[in-house]
Amino acid sequence: MMISSRLRTTRTFPRPSAHRRTLAVAAAAATLATLLAACGTSSSDDDGGDDSKPAAADAGAPLDPKTKVTLTIDCMPPATKAAELKEWKEDVAEFNKTYPNVTIQGKQTDPCLEPPRFTAMLKAKSQPDVFYTYFTDLQQVLDNDGAEDISAYVNDKTLPALKGIDPGVMDVMKKDGKQYGLPYSNYTMGLLINRKLFEEAGLDPNTPPATWEEVRTAAKKIAALGKGVAGYGEYSAANTGGWHFTAATYGLGGEVVSADGTKAAFNDETGKQVVENLRAMRWDDDSMGKTQLLKWGDLQKQMAADKLGMFLAAPDDITYMVQNLKAKYENFGMGPIPGAKATLFGGNDYMIKKGSSPDKIKAAIAWLNFKFLTPGKGQFDWARTKADGLPVGLPQPNLFTGDAKTQDDATRGENSTMPVENFKAFMDNPVPGKAEPPKAQEIYKVLDNVMSGVLTNKNADVAKLLSTAETQVNQVLANQ
Repeated sequence: MMISSRLRTTRTFPRPSAHRRTLAVAAAAATLATLLAACGTSSSDDDGGDDSKPAAADAGAPLDPKTKVTLTIDCMPPATKAAELKEWKEDVAEFNKTYPNVTIQGKQTDPCLEPPRFTAMLKAKSQPDVFYTYFTDLQQVLDNDGAEDISAYVNDKTLPALKGIDPGVMDVMKKDGKQYGLPYSNYTMGLLINRKLFEEAGLDPNTPPATWEEVRTAAKKIAALGKGVAGYGEYSAANTGGWHFTAATYGLGGEVVSADGTKAAFNDETGKQVVENLRAMRWDDDSMGKTQLLKWGDLQKQMAADKLGMFLAAPDDITYMVQNLKAKYENFGMGPIPGAKATLFGGNDYMIKKGSSPDKIKAAIAWLNFKFLTPGKGQFDWARTKADGLPVGLPQPNLFTGDAKTQDDATRGENSTMPVENFKAFMDNPVPGKAEPPKAQEIYKVLDNVMSGVLTNKNADVAKLLSTAETQVNQVLANQ
């Protein structure tokens, strides 16, 4: 799922899976009507909508600084995010020192993506020249013929740090070998802990539980503190339960769908282990609290109030709790996801509108390179981030590998505004990332029923819950 660890949270970006909501058809229709009325045409100077337009013969060359072009780009920070908006404007000014004839027309959207609005925009062909998407949105964009194939434009001349960008992240935006987008942020899942409650329960906060057996043991000790404290928390509503079921399954080396994406694959011993473990913590140990049917935002509130010991999360949940819920950075830590065989990863990217001219594509790549993909610049200018009072020190976004990662880690550490040692267990034990399944949101909605069933019914039939979900997910996948 899921968002830049710094930018996504401070701009209230919705995580791809955690924040999507099923909205009424009427809401989608209203959104479409609004978009058609207000945004029916792009403000770009050379948008022709020519789907057959070939790549320029010199597509692999960087943009000529003399080229005059206008770019509309969404996800510009809103006025309520003063520091982020200041940085955006500074970056436009700095970018224009190299490309003085490129006009950046930012569109303020907060949140950056709302599924009904996004779908309506694609259908109306009203997306900006450079538009924000989730990692999971590629197929929807392609189904609506919405993005340019930028393969010919992407190389180490147009993106100097290309060899240092995690290939797994770049590959998320590929289809049939063609590149359709460039990454903006990424995240992986781990075990988020409340260090204060760990210490009160006699546990070592520098060594978070590494297995589900250890999670269960620690959760019982934390819950024994009383006063409404739960040891472990879990989602089971608004698609977030299915999202976390997927994360836990990946951690144990399991699969949610088959390798070819056509069949459910979670109704096996691994899937049963995930659900049975939750059943035991909820009903045998009474370490998960009485309130269930929780969704994104609920567990964060509990943890910020020192009423929850652990839950699966991405690092930027910590920033959300500090900035929105008045918690303190030093109160939290992270370890790898229990099992550590694989971890669900997600994030956000930008795509370029289908039919854009070669110069417009080049200008977009130049901007995305400067703003989001250069160590020490744009979103990775950590000294500026610190000076502007924004958080520095979370282990993500972590788009880089090799020398680029070493450089970024060093400047991030030098400018840290939080105790980075609290994330040592998470950082020192990297877990291979695994993308979300196809039709993720529909699958998560089905799997919510498994999670809510076992967490609200002491006598739930685990085998039946998984079998029913398997049948329903197979139907979802059959309709691709």
